[in-house]
Amino acid sequence: MDRNRLQHQVACMRRSLFDQGYLDEPFIQLEELQDDANPNFVQEIVTLFYSDSARLIQNIEHALNSRPIDFDKLDDYMHQFKGSSSSIGAKKVTNECTVFREYCSAENAEGCIRSFQQVKQEYAILRRKLEVYLQMVRQAAVSRTA
Repeated sequence: MDRNRLQHQVACMRRSLFDQGYLDEPFIQLEELQDDANPNFVQEIVTLFYSDSARLIQNIEHALNSRPIDFDKLDDYMHQFKGSSSSIGAKKVTNECTVFREYCSAENAEGCIRSFQQVKQEYAILRRKLEVYLQMVRQAAVSRTA
């Protein structure tokens, strides 16, 4: 694929991630921090986000399956997940975390369970989309140096 076409596809995909509400301003800030001295910065931060998210999702699942449910612990875990999501600009994930935390405050177990499914769904969608986007960014970078 020629370089200009690939760069255009990267730009279109990036724009769609923002237009569809998957990403917001903090992601732009991450991209601005990436430079020739640290060309994989965004990929590295996103990879850390994935590993942190996997740990937090597992902790939340465990807390949701414990009886009695410790809503304070659940809220703490989700607060961490929300902060992590917000820091990379994962807008839809962050919004779903907010809904979950509202159910925690109300000590609504069913609401937490339903909301957590939405959190996981938005996270999975974002992860798939980001993986494709970042792969295209890497390909475009290689084509620039070729």
